Amino acid sequence: MNAPVEIPLAQRAIFAMGGGGFTMEPSNPLLDDYVLSLARRRRPRLLFLPTASGDTTGQINAFYARFAGRSCEPEHLSLFRLGELERPLAELVLAQDIVYAGGGSLRNLLALWRAHGLDELLVQAWRRGTVLAGLSAGAMCWFAGGVSRSDGAPAPLAGLGLLPGSLTVHADGEPERLPVWLAALRSGELPGGWALDDGVGLLFHGERVARVVSSRPGAGAQRVDAIAGELVRRRLEPELLGASTATPAPGLDEDVQELRLVQRLRGRSGRG
Repeated sequence: MNAPVEIPLAQRAIFAMGGGGFTMEPSNPLLDDYVLSLARRRRPRLLFLPTASGDTTGQINAFYARFAGRSCEPEHLSLFRLGELERPLAELVLAQDIVYAGGGSLRNLLALWRAHGLDELLVQAWRRGTVLAGLSAGAMCWFAGGVSRSDGAPAPLAGLGLLPGSLTVHADGEPERLPVWLAALRSGELPGGWALDDGVGLLFHGERVARVVSSRPGAGAQRVDAIAGELVRRRLEPELLGASTATPAPGLDEDVQELRLVQRLRGRSGRG
């Protein structure tokens, strides 16, 4: 058999979302439909990695609720239940057209992927043309670094480094991340990069931003770099997905907004 062919860097795709998708916008499929549109096949094979959440049943069920009726072949991989896997891990991962990483703990995601060699398999898949996608922790993992709340308070953390910049997510929904990220840029702990609101996604072709999209009006993004100790910011205006339709894109699910309010109140009382 011939060895698998790696595609040129400029043809490799990564789609990073600041928040949104089926776990945060169950009534708004725009970002997830966009993820499917990035595949080379009409009916892509789609693998969900719920590692960052601890492979919770809720995330897995939400994944199938969103994708089971669409033109794709969805399945998930639970690293906590590898004994149930019916084929070798490498065979499963390298057969996919899209790999979609969920949100949760970035630190735990990276530790578990490395423990099972999944990080190296994902790099191989990306080099062969598999689209890598994800939100929150599942978006920051592809970058050189991001801001994780895995230990409670926001803190810089290195990622896999497929993309050379850094990323911070939930810029509007969890604003406490942003000053930590900006301080890490100023100090040089993290390289310059992007801050994304919930509902905003960056499409990378190779290391270049090819498109900025959003599932809801008013959401935005910014590029920030530290130059001679000073922060230089540039706002990016996303293209609103589905803008040509008569129905406006809905905002974040009310349950998500309520959960964030509770988390903020806990943080103010010393528990966050």
